Amino acid sequence: MKNGPLAVTLGDPAGIGPEVIVKAWSRLRGEGPPFVVVGDFQSLASASASGSGIVQRITTPDQAPRVFRDSLPVIDMPLRAPVVAGQPSAASARSVIQWIETGVGLALSGAVRGLVTAPIAKAPLYEAGFRFPGHTEFLGELTQATRYDGARGPIMMLAVPGLRTTLVTVHEPLARVSALLTIEKIVNAGLVTAQALRRDFGIAQPRVAVAGLNPHAGESGGIGREEAEIIEPAVRALRDLGVDATGPYPADSLFPEAMRARYDAAVCMYHDQALIPVKMLDFWGGVNVTLGLPIVRTSPDHGTAFDIAGRGQARPDSLIAAIQAAEDIAVRRAA
Repeated sequence: MKNGPLAVTLGDPAGIGPEVIVKAWSRLRGEGPPFVVVGDFQSLASASASGSGIVQRITTPDQAPRVFRDSLPVIDMPLRAPVVAGQPSAASARSVIQWIETGVGLALSGAVRGLVTAPIAKAPLYEAGFRFPGHTEFLGELTQATRYDGARGPIMMLAVPGLRTTLVTVHEPLARVSALLTIEKIVNAGLVTAQALRRDFGIAQPRVAVAGLNPHAGESGGIGREEAEIIEPAVRALRDLGVDATGPYPADSLFPEAMRARYDAAVCMYHDQALIPVKMLDFWGGVNVTLGLPIVRTSPDHGTAFDIAGRGQARPDSLIAAIQAAEDIAVRRAA
């Protein structure tokens, strides 16, 4: 519990973010890692069975480790309108965005060791004029002035014990994926993945598997040309750049246990190709790690769960895993 805290942004206050943050603090308060919440004090107090008694306002992140064992520290940035659990509202959008911006600023300045973001809901943000597909793209915009190891845009990684997947395209309609794939994008994803495996995960000689797009990885062009014209040249380029890259592999045979033993991360072409196997392996404990940023950023691999918000049923497993992953990555980067 030294060298400063992590920052956790509250996410959508009408979702399960406040509840899982309080539960995560309750589990981690003894051994850490310590964190400070950036968000609304009252939302956290309402999510706690003890009310406001366990939540403590602080003014600077360096105060968090000193109080963390006894209370949940929060940099209070109050909501502008009341919130009802389970009922998302565009009235909260400006605050949600401000919490993320503040968390990123704290991480860029070095005031916190890394950033963990609780889930946001896109629809109410879009109503308020938010123009990004999700957290990942917004974080890329907020940190774009500080390029990191030559990365061109952030790369999303999903991680559970036994599997890491990264994405070439993220929040895109499936009908657009083929047209969006380029050799350059796949090479960038592979390079950023390999760099992160070395620096953030401590793997000295990372092995990267690349998935195909089509059934049977295109069947030598019989079921699509993307493998031959885009993905295979990208894999060759990665090898020329010194990355131990193989593929493209048919996605339906890339994720069994025996195959997973042959690589350290799989580069996938689209969202569900990467997320389905991760969630099948460990639905509750998945972590979203954003690679290619100058800051450490993780998040739980689940959404706002408005249907159970405010009922005390939400599990903090994924948030706890995200906090611990952020701490591990921060320690490795510092070293």
